[in-house]
Order: sequence, then C-alpha cells, then structure tokens
Amino acid sequence: METTEKTPSLVKMFLKKMLQNKLACFGLLMIFLIVVLAIFAPLIATHQPNVMDTGATLLGPGQDGHLLGTDNYGRDLFSRIVYGSRISLIVGLGAVAVGSVIGILLGLVAGYFGGWLDSIIMRFMDALAAFPFILLAITLMTVLGTGLINVIIAVGIGNVPGFARMIRGQVLSVKEELFIEVTNSLGAKQARIIFIHILPNCLTPIIVYATMNVAGAIISEAALSFLGLGIQAPTASWGNILKEGKDYLIVAPHIAIFSGMFILLSVLGLNLFGDGLRDALDPKTRA
Repeated sequence: METTEKTPSLVKMFLKKMLQNKLACFGLLMIFLIVVLAIFAPLIATHQPNVMDTGATLLGPGQDGHLLGTDNYGRDLFSRIVYGSRISLIVGLGAVAVGSVIGILLGLVAGYFGGWLDSIIMRFMDALAAFPFILLAITLMTVLGTGLINVIIAVGIGNVPGFARMIRGQVLSVKEELFIEVTNSLGAKQARIIFIHILPNCLTPIIVYATMNVAGAIISEAALSFLGLGIQAPTASWGNILKEGKDYLIVAPHIAIFSGMFILLSVLGLNLFGDGLRDALDPKTRA
C-alpha cells in the first residue's frame, strides 16, 4: 500500500527550524537592519559624514538636529555610524571571502591528496595559527600599510588556517564514502571529484563557519582601526569612531557608546544567526 504522505523538503525543514529559533530570527533581524543602513546610507544619513562644524563640537544626542550628537570635529555622529556600517560589512564579507577561497583550496588539496603535500600545507597552517589572530593582522598591516584593501587582505589571511583545517577534516571524511570510490573507479578526473563531488558535500559547515567569521572580521577591523592601523580618517568606520571617542569619555561618552553599541549589535546578530544556522543545518537534529 502506497502512502500519500509526503516528507517535507529539506528547504521547508530548514525554514521551520530557523523560524522556531527566536534568537536566530532576532540575529537575522539585526543583520538585516545593518545591511539596510549600509545599502541606503545616502538616504538614511541626515548629514554628510565628513562635513565639520567647529561651532557644534561634542553635542549630545538630539541637540541641534543631530540624532546621536556630534564628535570632536562637529561631524554628525549618526551619519558617520551609518556610513561606517558600509566599511564593516565590506571588510567582514571581503575578509571572509579571501580567507575562505584560499583556505578551502588548501584544505581540499591537503585532505584529498594527503601524504607529504598534506604535511607541508597543514604545518604551514599551524605556523599561521600559532600567531594570535589580531597580532598576525597587526603584523600584516604593518607590512602592507593602511587602507581598506589591505585590511581585507590582512584579516582574510588570518582566517585561512581555520577554513583549511575545517575543510581538510570534512574532505577526509567525505572521500571515504562509497560514491567517491565509485566515481574514482569510473575514471573521473581528480579535479572533477574534488570540486563536483567532494566540495558540495562540505558546503554546510562552510556556510556556518563563514557566517560566524564575518563577526570576527568586523571586530578585527574595529580593533585595527582603533589602533590606527586600519581605516584612516576622515573615512568613517566604527573602529576609528570608537578611537576618537576614547579621548572624550568624560565630556562626550556618547561617541564611544554608540559606535561600540553598533559593533556589539552586528557581532551579536551574526553569532546568533550563525548558531541558528548551525542547528538548522545539522542533520542530527532533523525531525
């Protein structure tokens, strides 16, 4: 007797799990708001972010039409934070893209071929991972110099070992599956096996890991800019706004508070969404 009951699709199961996870939905909402700020910054900002007004310095929130007040140069803080969201997202996504592409390629090669090639690649990854993340980024920025592209490269390289290790572990597991042996026995080229058969079976952990690493990249950009090695003035970024605010914590604490709050909310949102994504994509939790 045939059953007419249809099993729910993986997409429906995924969406159901995500909607049931209130924290993940809250995280997604925060990410959405940050993305909207970044995309529509010219429409949302109430002032030009780099225009100075020496007669309106260090104004408090709500004074003289400045929603979040002004900084030490009289620039509108709300507008600078809105434009700063662009820098944070560009660095976060760009750095993870750089780190994931390099790390995934190295992890695929190391895991699939093994032997001496695996040993060389993973020992190099161990050497990179031996440096504290922020220290490695600072070292690279010292060599490369300041600027948006260099921040993306420096933070991206710091992400490479994590991606390489994670992908290598996945490849070691997937390549032992029966369908890989069958594909190999049919004479398929190694490149086809790696990129058509093995890589798609590693996408779930890649997506989750990449999502969580965007949050780390945003923090790293803020830290580098705070130290004067990242995005340089007058370009607005949350890190250099926070750096400027630290000198005025007594007379104008709102500068550091609001910039720090946006860093906190973006990172919190990404981590909450990443946790929910991991739970929803975990096959062990599928009902």
